Amino acid sequence: MSNKQGKLFVIAAPSGAGKTSLVKALIESESDVQVAISHTTRPTRPEEESGVNYFFISESEFGQMLEKGKFVEHANVFGNLYGTSESEVRRILNTGHHLILEIDWQGAEQIRESIQDIVSIFILPPSLDSLHRRLMERAQDDNDTIEYRMAAAIDEMSHYREFDYLIVNDDFNIALAQIKDILHGQGSKLTLSAQRDHHKALITELIPS
Repeated sequence: MSNKQGKLFVIAAPSGAGKTSLVKALIESESDVQVAISHTTRPTRPEEESGVNYFFISESEFGQMLEKGKFVEHANVFGNLYGTSESEVRRILNTGHHLILEIDWQGAEQIRESIQDIVSIFILPPSLDSLHRRLMERAQDDNDTIEYRMAAAIDEMSHYREFDYLIVNDDFNIALAQIKDILHGQGSKLTLSAQRDHHKALITELIPS
């Protein structure tokens, strides 16, 4: 990498749209891209490790960081607190690497207020049925939690209009290639205005008026 400043990319999606898997594949295949490790009060899942997936901290520790203004964004998601520290963001951008922030619409809104030069991407599922199926396949939530997540997903998707680019994750490899196009400045066909017209019927299905 050169000494120039890296660029900040914000990627948001409803739970179950495949955002985490896409970001993981992007990081593994693009040497000039890194992901910020967020802080969270959420319990650690079996496959996760603190300092790798998240910085797992207590609500008290989170509150102390919040009071000191350590976060560039934070949100309460399904009763758990998430936040991205400014020091983590600056550390990565100052290396010249591009930074991916995998956050929800609330976090994206806060980022826009503190950092001007960002590129934002929203990922939609190909249908409500596929979204529900993906949540069921996780096998880590009960039915009530899944239904709650479905309702929250519909609310999350209603904020797609606030983003620069829109991607539909119908085919994983195609969606990954589209994110890479945006990353390399070749995403003109994936802008919000272009995609909103192209996927008008899908958007109507996903987000009832």
